[in-house]
Amino acid sequence: MKTLLKNGRIINEGQIFEGAVLIDGQLIEGVYQGDAYPEGVYNEIDLEGNILIPGVIDDQVHFREPGLTHKADIFSESAAAVAGGTTSFMDMPNNNPPILTQELLESKYQLGAEKSIANYSFYMGTSNDNLEEVLKTDPKSVCGIKIFMGSSTGNMLVDNPDTLAGIFSKAGMLIATHCEDEQTIKENSEKYLAEFGEDISFDKHPEIRSAEACYKSSSLAVSLAKKHNTRLHVLHLTTAKEMEHFTSDIPLEEKRITAEVCVHHLSFNDNDYASQGSHIKCNPAVKSAKDQQALIAALKEGKIDIVATDHAPHTLEEKANKYWKAPSGLPLVQHSLVQMLEFYHQGIFSLEEIVEKMAHNPAKCFQVAKRGFIRPGYFADLVVVDLKQAWTANKDNTLYKVGWSPFDGKTFQSKVKKTFVNGALVYDGEKINKEYRGMCLAFDR
Repeated sequence: MKTLLKNGRIINEGQIFEGAVLIDGQLIEGVYQGDAYPEGVYNEIDLEGNILIPGVIDDQVHFREPGLTHKADIFSESAAAVAGGTTSFMDMPNNNPPILTQELLESKYQLGAEKSIANYSFYMGTSNDNLEEVLKTDPKSVCGIKIFMGSSTGNMLVDNPDTLAGIFSKAGMLIATHCEDEQTIKENSEKYLAEFGEDISFDKHPEIRSAEACYKSSSLAVSLAKKHNTRLHVLHLTTAKEMEHFTSDIPLEEKRITAEVCVHHLSFNDNDYASQGSHIKCNPAVKSAKDQQALIAALKEGKIDIVATDHAPHTLEEKANKYWKAPSGLPLVQHSLVQMLEFYHQGIFSLEEIVEKMAHNPAKCFQVAKRGFIRPGYFADLVVVDLKQAWTANKDNTLYKVGWSPFDGKTFQSKVKKTFVNGALVYDGEKINKEYRGMCLAFDR
């Protein structure tokens, strides 16, 4: 039976209107203003005036499987994702073992098919010596090629100029980069270790993994992309200075160089280390309030195209270590949409901007097939949100395997009420449909 979502405030493609969406199987059959939907016998769901938006597409997560499943796994984190309104994710290759061969990549896709409640794609990883494997990557079934131009888990730092030139000139598909200059970080680390020893405070993190390190590395990536006309996507920007690399003067579909910001870099600044400590230690680092405001401005202006999470969970026991041993990364995918809606309540971003940056633009940037919009013929990845139902994040309602969030204790003004993935109701505001499995994303390239 077809499903009719009626009496909703639909937010889509820069418009807000009262209306209804008709779902037939996995796809959207029709989108209607007011009650102008066709008569029929439907499974009717009254949205009671709540907003209906396309599902969030998160282009950067670390669900830790394979190899680090004491922190997270594809099943647990995809459950958290759909509870937060994220219906599709793109997962990073710094696993154990790192995803550096096509065989390992295929094995990870098999894990996705077996375990993921949300739709999924996985990046192909790079190292200084796997160019031949990288060039075998299928652009129609793989979201992108990931380059760590800064330290990472395992053999994934790419700092060989010949290798970088080879990837940028020959890859022929989207390259996503983590940009921090390793030598700068190494020198800063040695300096601060000599000065402060083991008892360094966490507020030194943005000085060690400095704005200079970010700018130097992103400058290199952008220069290589311009030289080779590479399709480059720069991940998790953190500094005001880096904004000079990007433009808002042309449509996203025509850009060869695009940019992403993560929700925690919009939400925190270096003043928050005093209360959050290791809980906001991440790479690249949360930086100054000035940088934070520059990121917000660039996102509104269109220099930054996408909001993502870089969801990267670690256990509280791991995070309890002193600075040098406390790992970088934090869990965010369940809270990204409601945190962005806090900016709406504060008058910083409109609902249309949030939908654009979290659903429309990831679909455009990665050329995701038939997702990211509420359109007839598109997959019915849909999220219902009550903008007026306040709730407080805590360990009892957090679904991450690690059981904590940097937003613990925060009261959000908006709540995800329902999440549909490919037309299936996978989250009803309380329970996850644990039996449902999402689809592998396809790309129109």
